[in-house]
Amino acid sequence: MNFLKILVVALSLGLDVFAVSVGVGMRGAARAVKIRIGIAFASAEVIMNLAGVGLGKVAGELLGSVAGYIGFAALIGLGGYMIIEAVRESERKRPLDMSRGWGLVVASLSISLDSLGIGFSILYIGVPLVLSLGVIFVVSICSTALGLTLGRVVGRRAEESAELWAGIVLALTGIAFILAKAFLPA
Repeated sequence: MNFLKILVVALSLGLDVFAVSVGVGMRGAARAVKIRIGIAFASAEVIMNLAGVGLGKVAGELLGSVAGYIGFAALIGLGGYMIIEAVRESERKRPLDMSRGWGLVVASLSISLDSLGIGFSILYIGVPLVLSLGVIFVVSICSTALGLTLGRVVGRRAEESAELWAGIVLALTGIAFILAKAFLPA
């Protein structure tokens, strides 16, 4: 059951990474660029998860058992925000080159904000932290590689819907974790 929880979280984060990677891949990318982007995106995901874990731990000490529910509510809110941004993004264009320099830094940080929320709540879903971070890292690299590779083929439409679905999955994950914490024994 723990691995399933980890996989759901990693895949919801991976969808967001996939969406941004498709956008970059639409212009085509050399193998070295794919590797650089994959490592940057996956590293940002793990770093933000760790920052979220730190915040979640502090919140847990200050708020006790309520902190888990706050973390899960944050996932729901973050999922809702991602859904709204996906709808807004469909009306905008991305002029920033996200394959290098500041564009890569901005893209890495923007896709990893959801990881901050995941990190905040990951302590409360009862999964091993190191295994979770490892799976998230691998899924992020795979999602990046797949998005960059399929970018030209799949195009803008998949990018927009992947971001939307990532928000939906994240919100539903938060709801499922709240229900599990409230109604299932620890």
